[in-house]
Amino acid sequence: MKLLTLNCHSWQEENQLEKITYLAETIKEKSYDVIALQEVSQPIEGELLSGRVKKGNYALVLLQELEKLGMMDYALVWDISHIGYEVYEEGLAILTKHEIIKEHSFFASQGMDTNYWKTRKIVGAKIIYNNKPISFYSCHTGWWQDEEEPFKYQADNILQQVNKAEQFFLMGDFNNSTTVKGEGYDYLLKQGLFDTYSLAKEKDQGITVKGKIAGWTDNKNDLRIDLILSSMPVHVEFSHVIFNNSNKSMVSDHFGVEVMLSLS
Repeated sequence: MKLLTLNCHSWQEENQLEKITYLAETIKEKSYDVIALQEVSQPIEGELLSGRVKKGNYALVLLQELEKLGMMDYALVWDISHIGYEVYEEGLAILTKHEIIKEHSFFASQGMDTNYWKTRKIVGAKIIYNNKPISFYSCHTGWWQDEEEPFKYQADNILQQVNKAEQFFLMGDFNNSTTVKGEGYDYLLKQGLFDTYSLAKEKDQGITVKGKIAGWTDNKNDLRIDLILSSMPVHVEFSHVIFNNSNKSMVSDHFGVEVMLSLS
């Protein structure tokens, strides 16, 4: 099974449509089973098409590009998290080639006002793989030291909402550096989650953010904040950073993470 997570920084990129086309071409090449996307925006004033998805939704445009390439088998789950840049509904998405038997959507943050940029929602999908149910969640959380919306509350809330009786993966931008001890990353591992990067037989440096980006305006360090976490130990063939101008060109201010799993 191949997984990809990417914070898209959608509609904030130069040459945005070209980058979406490039992302679609890469998805076709790699044939990911499940893709988790964050910062997946759509115009507030966009025409409502289906459910909450409007014309101009980044993930919908990506799906349309995939269809142009003959990739007709991806399904989409999307929901709004909060208003971004005043004119967009910013959300999260899951794309998968497998039949979705249940969609997930819930608030991770204490606040539920979508007009506030710190409001956080989690979006997911349950599929059947090798005759077993597995859920995949796209996550975009806050920061450990945020007094208004602390990460610990959000992590606890997420783990209360998921079905621990079934296998699941948390994928996304967790806004907590793996090198900072005693904060968000360590807290996640203490809750019994497993980092697929640590489990991987083959891996690179894992860096997904270099320097200053939105949300990390004072950052001067290389960060690993985009993660794929498993509810149980799994066999991971590789964990690679992608869209970093080394393994594929950049499409966002974040790099993506792709992993190959062997699930029994």
